[in-house]
Amino acid sequence: MALTCAISNEVPEHPVVSPASGHVFERRLIEKYITENGTDPISGQELSEDQLVEIKASPLVKPRPPTATSIPAILKALQDEWDACMLHSFTLRQQLQTARQELSHALYQHDAACRVIARLTKEVMAAREALATLKPQAAPGIVPTTPTTPMIQPMAIAAGLEPMEAMEAGAEVGMTEEVIQKLQDKAQLLTAERKKRGKRVPEELVGSEDIRNYKQQSSHPGLHSASVPGILALDLHASDTSRVLTGGADKTAVVFNKDTEQVVSIMKGHTKKVNNVIYHPDEDIVISSSPDTTIRVWMVANGSCSQVIRAHEGAITGISLHATGDYLLSCSDDQHWAFSDIRSGRVLTRVSDDSVGHALTCAQFHPDGLIFGTGTGDSMIKIWDLKERANVANFPGHSGPISAISFSENGYYLATSADDSVVKLWDLRKLKNFKTITLDDRYEVKSLCFDQSGTYLAVAGSDVRVYLCKQWDTLAVFKDHSEMATGVRFGRHSSFIASTGMDRSLKFYGL
Repeated sequence: MALTCAISNEVPEHPVVSPASGHVFERRLIEKYITENGTDPISGQELSEDQLVEIKASPLVKPRPPTATSIPAILKALQDEWDACMLHSFTLRQQLQTARQELSHALYQHDAACRVIARLTKEVMAAREALATLKPQAAPGIVPTTPTTPMIQPMAIAAGLEPMEAMEAGAEVGMTEEVIQKLQDKAQLLTAERKKRGKRVPEELVGSEDIRNYKQQSSHPGLHSASVPGILALDLHASDTSRVLTGGADKTAVVFNKDTEQVVSIMKGHTKKVNNVIYHPDEDIVISSSPDTTIRVWMVANGSCSQVIRAHEGAITGISLHATGDYLLSCSDDQHWAFSDIRSGRVLTRVSDDSVGHALTCAQFHPDGLIFGTGTGDSMIKIWDLKERANVANFPGHSGPISAISFSENGYYLATSADDSVVKLWDLRKLKNFKTITLDDRYEVKSLCFDQSGTYLAVAGSDVRVYLCKQWDTLAVFKDHSEMATGVRFGRHSSFIASTGMDRSLKFYGL
């Protein structure tokens, strides 16, 4: 007799018997009932799975349905299976097409996202560059500046000039007796002071052994724009050497305070790069020049331009401030040098050396201010008498355009360089070259500078070097700039050294 499940009334595959009621059940059904109710479904008595008794029975073989016992029925079953297989294949193809469309859409979105990320990255870089330029304006007391109409000084107004006339007045007005007397009085005063000092070295001057131990103290790459990299010119305030002036390829001049590490003023107005800068030794005034043929005088307090001096028709290559602090020497590609009044913006005299036929590449006043030197594109250094406006001495010997000249504070020595990887020292008393410092092969010199005592000479170019005068020993070599160094200056009593370079950085060296 076949066993029948008391719950389903079908033959169980895994029969078990309940000791509570004695009935046979399908194991999976009775276990589920016990889990839910905990009693026997027939008697209602308590029952657990452990109490169930498994029944050993022969495997059940279900009889074939009548529809599978004939050939037509089997063919019909096969046909149904085939139809189901085709329907499943069709469904899979539809799913594949949908997956392809979704993948194509996802790839398109990824490509669009990459383009957006690239654009945003570019905007972030531009914002960072702008921030690097504008960051110093967070410093207290800085007034944002824009190019403005230059303010004309009282002298120009007294002369009856309209602002534009004063700005554009480039005609010579001549060196009056009053100006010449002023230059002579200043020269006599400076000579007397120099004789009074004699050969004594200031007690506060840093010794040569200390300079040998100088290392980079700080680096400031954010003064000028990163989009047009490069600082081309450097100068320090003589009375407060913590105030640093730089001129950049981004057409701006920047005043930076070394102690507070803040930008004091940003001056904009030149239409081309700023290649020369001067910090007035006694006043909060700076001067800049550019290949745009203009020289600009700026007020540091508000970054405004007080004078625009138009003394040349070509790119200006060098400027130097007279010891009086009132007059400026400039030279240009137009083969002229000019002597101008920075108070009125007027050109007092403009001289061309027709015998040269080459551009003037640099210029600097002698410490006394009655003579000055210029470098030319044909390797010649020329010494000029300012009062007579005459060439009084020539120093040949270099090859290539003169790149830099510097007078020693004692007034006896002149250092010069050109594109020949040497620095030449000239004795102005004997008018001859007494020392040649040979640098590395293909070494480029961009700037020369004696310290205020005339004890040390610094060279900037392929690297930054410091020499001890008279012995001309190398005291230090700084290779911290990643590109060409363009300017170098000594701090007060050589307590530090500042340099700039085409890597857009201002660096300070010290103990």
